[in-house]
Amino acid sequence: MSENIVFCGVGGQGTVLASKLVAAAAMKEKRHVMTAETIGMAQRGGSVFSHMKIGEAASPLIGRGEADLIIGFEPGETVRQLPFLKQGGAVVTSIRPVQPVSAMIGLAEYDADAMIEYLKKKVRHLVLIDADESLRELSNPKVLNMVLLGAAVSTGKLSVAVEDIEQALHEKLSEKLWPVNERALRYAMNRR
Repeated sequence: MSENIVFCGVGGQGTVLASKLVAAAAMKEKRHVMTAETIGMAQRGGSVFSHMKIGEAASPLIGRGEADLIIGFEPGETVRQLPFLKQGGAVVTSIRPVQPVSAMIGLAEYDADAMIEYLKKKVRHLVLIDADESLRELSNPKVLNMVLLGAAVSTGKLSVAVEDIEQALHEKLSEKLWPVNERALRYAMNRR
């Protein structure tokens, strides 16, 4: 039996780093991990997502209705990945919108409030993170990924130890970034 997680957001939000930290933390616990990422548009603010299976699995790709957890960095991307969520699964998502280029140039509409309302209707286990408030309290605009991981751990649907995530970030980030990232990771855990 595997634990299936979808990470989603737009380029530059730290989505890929978050998935790498969770994978490294799970491997520290001697668990099998498989991941698949779509990051081609990452540097242009395009859609980014990762599928991760922790436990024995034949493929890293998660089928529709199989994700135990979606960690969303942006409400529109979270709604886009919602078909992967299984019945009884959980969603942790930022409510801060990042408008797609198509909406900026008038080719499509984007209504973040409507997407949040849709998530409230469709997802029983939903944790909404006010990114602006969180990042203001933490005095750092670049730690949203750690706030979301802390919130995900607190749901019980992400079964890696926060200490293992911290150890992974020590290995992947420079030492000067450790304190702010550790504080952000524990921030959401202490707010629940």
